[in-house]
Order: sequence, then C-alpha cells, then structure tokens
Amino acid sequence: MKTKKVSVIIPVYGVEKYIAATVQSVLDQTYKDFELLIIDDGSPDRSVEICQKFTDSRIKIVRQPNQGVCAARNTGIRHAQGEYLAFLDGDDLWLPEKLEKHIKHLENSPNVGLSFSRSAFIDEAGHPLGIYQMPKLKEITPPLILCRNPIGNGSVPVIRRKVFEAIKFQDCNKKGCYFDEELRHFEDVECWLRIALKTNLQAEGIPEALTMYRVNSRGASTNFLKQLEDLEKVLEKTRSYAPDLITQHGNRAKAYELRKLARWAVRLKAAPTAVEMAHRALSIHWRIILEEPRRTLLTLGAVYSLWLLPQPLYRQMENVALKMTGASQKRRILQDKSRQVA
Repeated sequence: MKTKKVSVIIPVYGVEKYIAATVQSVLDQTYKDFELLIIDDGSPDRSVEICQKFTDSRIKIVRQPNQGVCAARNTGIRHAQGEYLAFLDGDDLWLPEKLEKHIKHLENSPNVGLSFSRSAFIDEAGHPLGIYQMPKLKEITPPLILCRNPIGNGSVPVIRRKVFEAIKFQDCNKKGCYFDEELRHFEDVECWLRIALKTNLQAEGIPEALTMYRVNSRGASTNFLKQLEDLEKVLEKTRSYAPDLITQHGNRAKAYELRKLARWAVRLKAAPTAVEMAHRALSIHWRIILEEPRRTLLTLGAVYSLWLLPQPLYRQMENVALKMTGASQKRRILQDKSRQVA
C-alpha cells in the first residue's frame, strides 16, 4: 500500500527548553513519510536556532511575526502538502509509533476524519506523572466536545486534509483560516465543534497514550480568567449556527470547565482559587453532581482538603490518590489495548 504523506505542524514560541526533544520525537517516528513544518511564531528565544541544528531534509522552517498559536497552525496548514495533518505543541512529545497507528486507524476507517489518542502527563522536566487523559473514544457528539473535549489537547489529533477544506473560513485579510485566531484558549474545541457540526466525518480515538502532554505551571492553560472569557466567545460563535446546542448545553459546558479549573488550581496549590472555581461550577449547573457524581465529588474533596488540611497531610493524601488513579488508568489502557488486538 502506498504511504500517504503526513504534514506535522509545530508552532514554536518560547520553548527553547523543550523544542529539541519535541522535534526529535517526530524524527523518531516509525512512520517515515512526513514533512515537518516548524512555524516560528516570532519566538524571542533560541527555539528556532535549536531547530536549525537538525539537518533532516523533511524539516521546513516557516517564519511569521508573533500572532499566536492559532495563526501559526493556520500558516502550517496553508503550507502543508500532506493528505493528513498532525499537530504537536513545542513542549509536548510523541511516542515513536504515534503516526503509524493513527494513519492505520484513518486508512481502516473512512468515516473517521479526526483520529486522536489518550495522553500521558509529564512534568516540566519530562518525567511521567503516572496519570493520563482518559477520554471517551467513540460516539463523539457535539455536546461531548463542548463539555468535555475528548480530543484532550492540541498535540493529539491527526486529521484528514479534506476536513479542514470543509470548515475553512475567510478572515478580514481574506486569508483562509481553520483555527479562530481571535482565541487563545478553546481554539481547539471551537475547531472540533465545527468539524462535528459541519462535516459528516467522525472523531474517534485510539485506546493508547501516544502523546506525552507537559504540565507547565506557566503555560497558557493556567490563565483561568482568560480561559473563561474565551469559552464565552466560543459559546457565542457556536450559537450563531447551532443555537439549540448552546441553549441546551451552554451552562453545563461552563460548569464542567469551572470544575476542571478547580482541579488545575488544586495542582497549583492555589486553594482560594480552587474553592472559588468549584463554587461557581455548582452555582451555574449544580446537576454536575448528578451527571458525574464520582468526578465532581472527587474534585470537591480535593478542593476542600487543600483548603482545610495542613499541607504535609494534604501532600501525603494527594500522593496516595495520584498513585491509585494512575494505577487504575494504566490497567484500563492495557485492558483496552488487549481488547483492540483481540
């Protein structure tokens, strides 16, 4: 079977500590027929200089003034030559077999336009945290994307090029756009929603953790207030062409996001923020306790434990809980993988 070229797009801005390992994780792929587009988004550090040290002929560096990750991804899509497009943030990593498994998935599933995987969390030094993103893998509906974003993060999906052609829109400069450049958060959710609502192709996941997602305490995902502002923008934009979806699920999406931010605040040991986010989640849509009792009660337990307990005791409890969660998730991944092979 003739291989289908993949265009791998890496937006680069301020990631000199991580970019060499990120690029190397692409070059180490078992699937070899790809081009690697490194989009220099006006990076102020040595990130691009580090990229230039790689001599692989599949690498192409494209430069632009700093415009943000969405603009960098859009630039990458415009330059891409591949039948499939894959995205990788400049501080994340891929396992060597990632592209091979996604291409096989897409080739065997013509109704799937977006293939994604689970992710393993790593710390800023690249050490595994022993916990995983464990999203639902099939029957990915617009309400699920809006409320839970099962794709998980921007370093996970491999997408057919024709999907982007189907959702393309024009910006004020008459350029074809795919990700909304006005967003700094939820740009991926907004894009996945358009794919789900405006194409007949499905999103579907692979039951393995093929992406290593770096938890960076200074990353964009820790700017809580800006995230909530951008979520409101996504809800209003989606309301313009899918009003029933937002009417039925808008408040639920906000509550789920606030609950997620409460968990992020717990990780950052920001107890007052964690309490505020948890309380706001319940005030907006208290039914999250009924819809997802385990996840909601665990979040509330972590929030109040951080707020009320002495720090040494809290850290001990947190370590035990993380080990138990990680062990359970790992067993599930192994079980799902064995079922897939069978």
